[in-house]
Amino acid sequence: MTTIADIMSTDVRTIQPQESLRRAAQCMQELDVGALPVCDGERLLGMVTDRDITVRGIADGLHPDHACVSDIMSPQVETCTVDQDADDAKRLMGAKQLRRLPVLDRTGRLVGIVSLGDLAVRESGHIDRALREISEPAVAPAH
Repeated sequence: MTTIADIMSTDVRTIQPQESLRRAAQCMQELDVGALPVCDGERLLGMVTDRDITVRGIADGLHPDHACVSDIMSPQVETCTVDQDADDAKRLMGAKQLRRLPVLDRTGRLVGIVSLGDLAVRESGHIDRALREISEPAVAPAH
C-alpha cells in the first residue's frame, strides 16, 4: 500500500488570512502554483486559489491591496492524512474534482500537500489514466 506520506510534497508555502490578495497572487507567481493553503500557524483555515482571486476578488471589485485572503478563501477544504492510502485520496480527488489536497497529521497540523501530479507520477506509465480518473466529471445516476 502506498500512503500519502510516500508521495506528498512537504515543502508547502502557506499564507495567512490577513495577507492581501496581491500578496497571495505574488506568492503564487513566485512558486508557480495555483493555490495556497491558508493557515494560522500550522492550523489549516482554508485554501485560496488563483481563481478565487480573479472571480471572487477582482470580478467583485475588491482592491488587491486592501482585500484580505480571508475575504475570498474557501473555508471548507477536503483534506487527507499522512497515513491514508493514496488510492483513497485519488478517489476523493476524482469524486470532488480536486487537483490538490492538503495533508494533515494525526493532530490536524498541516504537514504537506498531495497534488494531481504527485498521484499521476505514482501511477508510473498510467499518467493518462490517473489524470482522466481525477479530471472526468462524475456522472449523475439516471432517474
